[in-house]
Amino acid sequence: MDFLQFASIDIGSNAIRFLLCYVFETEAGPYFRKGILLRVPLRLGEDAFRFGRISIENEKKLISTMHSFRHLMDTQTIVDYRAYATSAMRDAANTPYIVEHVERECGIKINVISGEEEANVISGEEVPSFLHVRKNKVLFVDVGGGSTELTFHSKNKSAKESFNIGTIRSLHKTVEKSEWSRLHDWLHEVGAGNSGVPILGSGGNINKIYKIKRRRVSDLHITTHALEEFYNEIKDKSDTEKIINYQLNPDRSDVIVPASEIFLDIINITGTKKIYVPKTGLSDGIVRSLYEQYKASQTHN
Repeated sequence: MDFLQFASIDIGSNAIRFLLCYVFETEAGPYFRKGILLRVPLRLGEDAFRFGRISIENEKKLISTMHSFRHLMDTQTIVDYRAYATSAMRDAANTPYIVEHVERECGIKINVISGEEEANVISGEEVPSFLHVRKNKVLFVDVGGGSTELTFHSKNKSAKESFNIGTIRSLHKTVEKSEWSRLHDWLHEVGAGNSGVPILGSGGNINKIYKIKRRRVSDLHITTHALEEFYNEIKDKSDTEKIINYQLNPDRSDVIVPASEIFLDIINITGTKKIYVPKTGLSDGIVRSLYEQYKASQTHN
């Protein structure tokens, strides 16, 4: 069977994700199938948001991780790959040096993208199972360690914005009050305030909450009431209790509460009743954009 392979690397504030994706070209259009999905806990955000630069220790860990991804890609026949870095490396003063070091040592070029570019890649992909939600209006919400990307789609317009509000920033109390005000104002300005707009949520934390709180395996959403219940259950528990009771990884146990708070804050402004969770994110968006560029190059040739 013929297929194409693309790879994406998402260098986030709380972890680094690697996705190797198969693309099968059918009469109905491309079918994307995740082949290898790896997540490496590495908190670049703790360095960037607290001290303004990536530490030597974490730089070494990043290079070791990228070496592993390079070797893995070399075992496959990949059409193309792309590595994107987001909020932590946007903020770190020594990012240019690290980007050059990684390319020299690992042969991987890191693209540090803006918050707007991040929102475009995340929300620009087609999510076939959720197209019925998008016919009227929908709010994409991607909550990461360093930033939250919002995209509001309606029949007549589309608006995107990135905010320096994230789980790692919240843990270390480095989110500016003015950034919360900017988020609230933006939601009202684009018409999402008090609209009841359904949310398409992405990010590791909402994916985990979805697995825990959905009523049936076949459900494509959780209710905002279920999210509130989960938050009240977990907010005062120790990290050990969260790990044991909810099967969380150690690097998830401390950020899942601030992630819930960010979603609940947005829900309070929008009046949303349902959160759809397509379980896609930046890595998936990168792969789709790589495939689109590949097809465009084939057409021109």
